[in-house]
Amino acid sequence: MSLFIKKYKYPNGKIYCSIVDGYRINNKTKHKVIQKYGYFEDIEKLHGDANKFLNDELMKLKKQFESKITTTFDTNLDNDFNDDTFNIGYAYLKKIFQELNISDILKAKKASINIEYSLSKACELLIYSRILNPGSIKYTYEHKNQFFEPFDLSLNDLYRSLKPLLDCKEDIFKCIWDNTKDKYNRDASISYYDCTNYYFEIEYDDEDILNDKGEIIKKGLRKRGPEKNHRPDPIVEMGLLLDKQGFPMSYNVFPGNTSKKETIIPEINKVKKRHDIDKIIVVADRGLNCSNNMIKMAGIDLDKKNRDGYVYGQSVRGADQEFKDWVLSGDYEVDTIIEDDKEIKFIHKSRIYPKKMYITRVDLGLTKKGNKKRQLITVDQKQMVYYSRKYADKQKRDRQAVIEKAKDLIKNPGSYTKATSYGAAGYINNIKFDKDTGVISNGSELTLNEDKIKEDEKYDGYYSIVTSEENLSDLELRNIYRGLSKIEETFKITKSEFNARPINVRLEDHIDAHFLICFISLIIIRILQKKVDEKYSLKTLLEKIKKFQCTHETGNLYKFIGYKPEIQYLNEKLELNLDKKYDKRENIKKILKY
Repeated sequence: MSLFIKKYKYPNGKIYCSIVDGYRINNKTKHKVIQKYGYFEDIEKLHGDANKFLNDELMKLKKQFESKITTTFDTNLDNDFNDDTFNIGYAYLKKIFQELNISDILKAKKASINIEYSLSKACELLIYSRILNPGSIKYTYEHKNQFFEPFDLSLNDLYRSLKPLLDCKEDIFKCIWDNTKDKYNRDASISYYDCTNYYFEIEYDDEDILNDKGEIIKKGLRKRGPEKNHRPDPIVEMGLLLDKQGFPMSYNVFPGNTSKKETIIPEINKVKKRHDIDKIIVVADRGLNCSNNMIKMAGIDLDKKNRDGYVYGQSVRGADQEFKDWVLSGDYEVDTIIEDDKEIKFIHKSRIYPKKMYITRVDLGLTKKGNKKRQLITVDQKQMVYYSRKYADKQKRDRQAVIEKAKDLIKNPGSYTKATSYGAAGYINNIKFDKDTGVISNGSELTLNEDKIKEDEKYDGYYSIVTSEENLSDLELRNIYRGLSKIEETFKITKSEFNARPINVRLEDHIDAHFLICFISLIIIRILQKKVDEKYSLKTLLEKIKKFQCTHETGNLYKFIGYKPEIQYLNEKLELNLDKKYDKRENIKKILKY
């Protein structure tokens, strides 16, 4: 391993810094990015001497890698491992996979395209590895022998399996729903939708496919777009729909520069048709709150059939003046409720309001300027607002940090760009940016916008939720919306536990198949949590499953190690007979059913 600091100079003259690992394959030098640090000038601003900071980071990473190399055994385990040690904990994941009957679909697909390798085995290996030891396809192949059962698959088999797996996507969605909806009392009447993005360690966007007239007929998938952490890398957008219990129902992948507001309606319609669902009330954050979505979900447009519903977060500061005045006009009710085993004050009020909205009418053609025509529609909407002291304190802390940044920007405008001034620019008068370079334009006096700060302070602590469902009480509405945290937790699992980013495949079908593997993995761990009555955290369950191993003793005899109370509980709930200290290979094979 050869770690070094790499500085890449962009055409605009800015230098991007990272630490990379240099190595050779087939006499060719390769580089793998280990850690990115951003622009040199931003590092200078945050840490002073950028070169010293980068060198210190390089030494830390080298020591980390050296410690990994010298560590042989996990001291948290009660037993030592040898070269004949295999993971057996994946048996609990395998039991759930078998219950889903996905293998039947994959076996039929294998027969239809006449491939030699087992498509079902490839899918299993990718899923168990994604949950227990995530990595690239190559990494998964190199570690396929970690499991007790053999996976007789080549590296090419794993890559080739991705396209036929993706071809089965809709069938897999339906199969999972049909095999779980009654058994786990799944309820899609209230569902949660949101989007997140996943980055690629590449420098350029995918190109769009154009026709002879230069019109876009297919967008490239990996595109730069809005990204929470303001990374410069191309991304893809993934939209995910969860049911009321937090089980994934569907996902889809979009180009990284797609507005997530455009993704929700097609996904809801597809899910309703696939699973024969009459109505879905969709819960989403304020980023998906727009007139077109609300009108279509409420069934107020031209086609009033198949009416659905919505529960959206609503920005108070971004609302019209009438709404803001209503928020500050008082007349709040105060109820005492129990939340997280504690009594809290629920300070709230609501109203049914005739909300005027515009809907885009594609069927009416274009305006003289070439824009799509819009129609004004009035929608009865329940609007609820509540006040939280905890939320108010958080908003004040967050704003103060932004104000301090704005003051520093005013003193040192040359140290900031459009990207690095994010948030602070909203509190500065006369600020303008060069369209080409993103640097702050000269010629205007920058001052702090005190009026904007005072205006924002008025609304600290207020949060609003709007819905098409007028019969919901304020408390029901609040509790339904709080369930949106389930989708945030799910995204966190894919990005941390599943290590789903950066994505290490490049073909569009392979990228989509990567998310399909993550989707099935999410279903399996949700069922796992359900089966153990959520007695243990996901982190604890996965840790114990990873450490539940068996090691070859002699002949066909194997010894089980890492047996803990959590494993005992899993054995009871999943009805697996893996509670012996020793067992024969043929008995273990019968338990695993391979």
